[in-house]
Amino acid sequence: MRRAPRWTTCLACRLETEMKKIIVIAAVLLAAGAGWWFYSHKKVSGKSLFQPVTARRGDITEIVDTTGGVEPFNRVVVKPGVGGRVDKLLVEEGDRVQRGQILAYLSSTDRVAIMDAARAKGPDELAKWEDTYKPTPVLSPLDGTVILRGVVQGQTIDTATQMFALSDDLIVVAQVDESDIGRIKEKQRAVITLDAYPGKKTEGTVFQILHEGVSVSNVITYNVKIRPDRVPANFKSEMSANIKVIINRKKGVALLPITAITENPDGTRSVYKRAEGAQKPEPVKITTGIEDGENAEILSGVDEGETVYYRGYVPQQASASSSPFMPSGPGAGKSSTATNKAARRFQ
Repeated sequence: MRRAPRWTTCLACRLETEMKKIIVIAAVLLAAGAGWWFYSHKKVSGKSLFQPVTARRGDITEIVDTTGGVEPFNRVVVKPGVGGRVDKLLVEEGDRVQRGQILAYLSSTDRVAIMDAARAKGPDELAKWEDTYKPTPVLSPLDGTVILRGVVQGQTIDTATQMFALSDDLIVVAQVDESDIGRIKEKQRAVITLDAYPGKKTEGTVFQILHEGVSVSNVITYNVKIRPDRVPANFKSEMSANIKVIINRKKGVALLPITAITENPDGTRSVYKRAEGAQKPEPVKITTGIEDGENAEILSGVDEGETVYYRGYVPQQASASSSPFMPSGPGAGKSSTATNKAARRFQ
């Protein structure tokens, strides 16, 4: 069988290599063209249009939103009057106690030595000394709840040992930023939500605002104490809480979304209103009242039921015929929303 000349085989290999290069270059150019079209189309696919919104009547609440935690109003640490050994514990954590109630019995160092010696001589000798030399009671200094028991029965302790910690009442302490502290007043109402129980809300009242601030990362905060109307059973000391302090509350006022209000360089505010017969809306100054983060109370300049306009970005639907890589058709570019139609009148 006769073989093809060697130069013919080499030429075929070179042609195949060149064809592969051409295909790769064409693919790169196609991808670059697609990317350019989508980028340029994205920049011009929308317009800044006037969107209508109607002032409505409703209720609005101005709040200061902050965080804090559950703390005892008065926290008292109970320490022994003498060093020795814990003979008996009578309360546990969570127990309610009264002022003067015996929390525990302990033996002083001297009594420990006498009792141990009597125990070695027999039960009769021990009973004699137990009747003669009574243990020392540890009393509660207040009405409250045991929030910490720091010892166990039989433990040797000294006068620095923390036997118990007591709390008279649990309150919530909120950390309020210095930019908001001027709006906080005593007797304002607050809504408390614990991180551990996000579905349960507890109401309370501000009863004390501390005068000394705390600096953390160059941010000054002030502690604000809130007393719950009723301390729920799930409240525990050191729990984290989210607090909304109610600054002001109004019912039945004219409201507009904050997004529809324009801040002017001179500190005033305005909205866009369309006068009768005008082709497009024009800015009109207004006066606002309290805000809740989403809506603002309108004091003057806009009445309930009146329509104002704000500039919004409305993207246009891209049709198949607008793409350089898709064929055009008779139905392309017909989609549009009712909002776009209404807004285009005032472009």
